[in-house]
Amino acid sequence: MSKREPAKAVTCSKDGQRWAIGTDADVAWIRESLGAAHTIAAAIPPVFPAYATIQVPSQDEGRASNFLALLAVLGDYPADRRWWLGYLAAGADDVVFPDAPRTTLYWGWRYVFVLGSRDEASRWRQDPRSWRAPAPDMIFPADHSWLVSWMWDDDWRCVGGPAELVAGLIETPGLEVRQLGPGDDPA
Repeated sequence: MSKREPAKAVTCSKDGQRWAIGTDADVAWIRESLGAAHTIAAAIPPVFPAYATIQVPSQDEGRASNFLALLAVLGDYPADRRWWLGYLAAGADDVVFPDAPRTTLYWGWRYVFVLGSRDEASRWRQDPRSWRAPAPDMIFPADHSWLVSWMWDDDWRCVGGPAELVAGLIETPGLEVRQLGPGDDPA
């Protein structure tokens, strides 16, 4: 039996830097752990102590400030500072790295994942014509300690993580947060 060569890291350029592009292996922990349909576990694996949804306002009603409030809580949480930023490749919005390979999650949805930080999450998707801007569609730290996912047709973000993180979201002005259990319907 021959040894298999490890996969070479894929990178793409932006802002004068090379950025690591995620693969199916980087999101396998999500894909392999998703739970029942019509529950928050269909978007966020049932592996976290706490769950919540955050209402996403329309562009005209403060979507950017809502996202910045979310980032402030996520950035203050003691997790790995390297974040996987996921951009849904549905054709309607900027995936930030249009030539990057895609990964597959949920119901065959294709994403571009890039290893960045809170700074890149706040600035890479800025097209005012975008239905999804300014946020990535999915964010999780490299250590998998929390996950935020904004599904294609929902007007809320799903969050899973430590209880302290969800409590911090609930206490944050400007965020409309509803705490859930892993078996609860996020709608």
